[in-house]
This record gives sequence, structure tokens and C-alpha cells, in this order.
Amino acid sequence: MLLPSRGADSVLLETARLRLDSLRGEDAQALFAYRADPSVSRYQGWRPTSPDETVRFIEREQAVAFDTPDSWFQFALRLRDSGELVGDLGLHFVNADTVEFGVTLSPAQQGRGLAAEAVRAVLALVFDSLKRHRVYASVDPRNLACVKLLERLGMRKEAHFRESWREGDIWVDDVIYAMLAGEWSARM
Repeated sequence: MLLPSRGADSVLLETARLRLDSLRGEDAQALFAYRADPSVSRYQGWRPTSPDETVRFIEREQAVAFDTPDSWFQFALRLRDSGELVGDLGLHFVNADTVEFGVTLSPAQQGRGLAAEAVRAVLALVFDSLKRHRVYASVDPRNLACVKLLERLGMRKEAHFRESWREGDIWVDDVIYAMLAGEWSARM
């Protein structure tokens, strides 16, 4: 069940097992622990190098209002029962019509369907409440679990950019998966 509510400076979504809300200062240690884990960070655009960098990241995120054009808003993914931070999901409000997203889960929580649950909630928010036209995700094609997730959610592969960004000393590919509002509503 999706329960979107909007306070003065935050958005809350609830699903059967998750609560999606804003990152808080006390999340820094857990966020750093899974985001700095090499099994998680190998496909991420942001890899914290220290707990202090993670604190600064959260402080910057707290200063961003939800749905600000050309900005990112980072949801904390928390287990509803315990409040434990198990992941995060970023929304990039590209323009008035388009939103990009990316999702990250703690290794201990992967394989349980939590990412799919979180992304479905966010797709409902973006298409049903915010009335956006297009949502997309950029993914390293080596990240097979994420590719399978996006396909399972009904997203289409739109592009495959060869060696489009540098990761250290190597060039890596980038694949774009997208969904349009009409495709979302047809799935319901």
C-alpha cells in the first residue's frame, strides 16, 4: 500500500515493508557502511571515502527541496517494522517532464524484493501524483541484478552507450532503461 504524504520539507512513502523518507544525520554510519562496500560501490556513481564525506552528503541532501528542477532528492529506504536504514533511492528531477532514478541496497537486504517494492512506490509517485511523462534509469550493463530488476518492472531498454564514462583507468558502458506514463498506466 502506497501512502504518499508531504510535509513542509519532506515526502513520505510507505509500502508493505518499507518506509521511504529523507536521510537524517543519524543515517551516516549505515549509509557509509553499505555505500563504501566494494560489492555495492562498483556500479555506483557516488562512493563515499569516509564517514565525514557521508555526513556532508546527507547535509547537502537535507538542503534540497523535493521536486526542485535539475536536482537530486535522496530517499532513505527503511524497514517499516524497525526503522533500520537498508538502502537509498535517488530521484533526479531532470525537467518538468522527466525524472531519473537510481536505487542502492545494503548487501544484507538484497534478493528480498525490497528494491522492486521501493521503485514501484516511486514510479507511482512520479507518474500518478507528480504527473511526469518519462522516467529512466542509467545502469552499468555489468550490473545484471539491476538490469533484471528494471526489466521485471516493465522498463524498456532505450539505449546502450559504449564506453561512455570513465571509471578509474577504464571506460565503461551505460545502458538506459525507461518507462513512459502511458506504459505505466497500461500496466495497472
